[in-house]
Amino acid sequence: MPATAVPIFAFLGLAIGSFLNVVAWRVPRGESVVTPGSRCPACGVPLKFRDNIPVLSWLLLGRRCRSCRARISARYPLIEAATAALYVAAGIALWEDWRELALSVVLITFLIPITAIDLDVKRIPNALTAPAALLAVPIAAVTGPSFIPEQLIAGAAATLFFLLPALIAKKGMGMGDVKLAGVLGLYLGAPVAVAIMVALASGVLISAVIVMRTGVTAGRKTAIPFGPFLALGAVVSIFAGTAILDAYLGSF
Repeated sequence: MPATAVPIFAFLGLAIGSFLNVVAWRVPRGESVVTPGSRCPACGVPLKFRDNIPVLSWLLLGRRCRSCRARISARYPLIEAATAALYVAAGIALWEDWRELALSVVLITFLIPITAIDLDVKRIPNALTAPAALLAVPIAAVTGPSFIPEQLIAGAAATLFFLLPALIAKKGMGMGDVKLAGVLGLYLGAPVAVAIMVALASGVLISAVIVMRTGVTAGRKTAIPFGPFLALGAVVSIFAGTAILDAYLGSF
């Protein structure tokens, strides 16, 4: 990746990350992500440009709204910074493969608000998984048509892998998780297996920690959203999925 492209990817990540904050806040509430413009969630006062600069405005305002002085959550600059960091990392790692780069950047863009929403309301909205799924094949068609059969097979396989458990244990994994797994297959292809493995392993680990801290009875009653674990697995797969899968298959 040329050094001159790094600030471009970082700027895009910060700007899009700012928009993803709007998406994560409004989509669960059934609000438009286009209008009205950004405003303080506490007092409703529209934000001026100087108060809506990613990360910087949060720091300069002392983490508070200029109008009502309500505290602004650190999640806003964290989402902006995380988006920028992941864009730059994807650009550096995948610059020579435009198909992987395009699919990875688009997938990251959807995963960030999906993760935030699932943590907030323990639900993954169709308003995000549906357009993500619809975009996957056209992106591959433009950047690498030979990938389409693999992505369709991986998307179907990942969906089916979680569908039966979701139907059997209706109070466990939700259909939103099933749909998200299918989306990951469409974007990652065969390395979606790595994403699923990481998601399951990290989910089991966190569940075990919760049980140890709260006890078995309370731990079993603790609702843990699975979307963030799928997102973590996807990020691992974006940067190391092919290498991990090749190493695993090469051991046989």
